[in-house]
Parts: sequence; C-alpha cells; structure tokens
Amino acid sequence: MNELLGSRIKALRIAKAFTQEQVADRIGVSRQRYARIENGVGSITLDILSKVAEVLGVTVGDITRVLDEEDPAIAYRIGEEGGSPDTIFAMLDLFYANKHAYNKLKSKM
Repeated sequence: MNELLGSRIKALRIAKAFTQEQVADRIGVSRQRYARIENGVGSITLDILSKVAEVLGVTVGDITRVLDEEDPAIAYRIGEEGGSPDTIFAMLDLFYANKHAYNKLKSKM
C-alpha cells in the first residue's frame, strides 16, 4: 500500500517539476524522510498526506484513489499519458492565439 501511494506522489511531483527537496521543505520534513515516503518505505500520516496534496495542487482523494483503481482523468492531469509540461504550455499558447484571433475577427464584425 505504501508503495502505491509513494509511486502516485512521485508521479504527481514529477508532473509538477518539483524536486524532492522542494516538496520536503514545503511540507516541513527532511528530504530523506520525504524520499522514504516516495519509495514506500516510510509511513505517511494523514497530516503529511494533506500537506503533500496541497503542495502538489491535488486532493488527498487524487492520491489515495490509486489504492482503488487507476483513474484516467487523474492520469491525464499528472501527465502519465505522455503529456509533458511543454505539451501543456504549447496547448495553452494555441488556445490563447485562437482566442486572440477570434476576438480580433469579432471586433471587425
């Protein structure tokens, strides 16, 4: 069980491009303790789990859902289906370019 949670936390951290040290600092534990949590060796309290979820911008349910079954919506959000931060930023750039073009055309009508 701890290995599944640790794996999920690690995937979320990597998707956010955080280092272990950054997350550990933000939740108030040592990097070594945080690394043990990700490796499934250390135990994780609800308090620590809540802090990790907050830092990573997800809910505790998003992390613990891995214990029930894999949720494709969460997988997409954390980039497990090939979505990298660069891909997401490219999609946002395209969205805003299209929005700008739409507004420009709309103002000419």
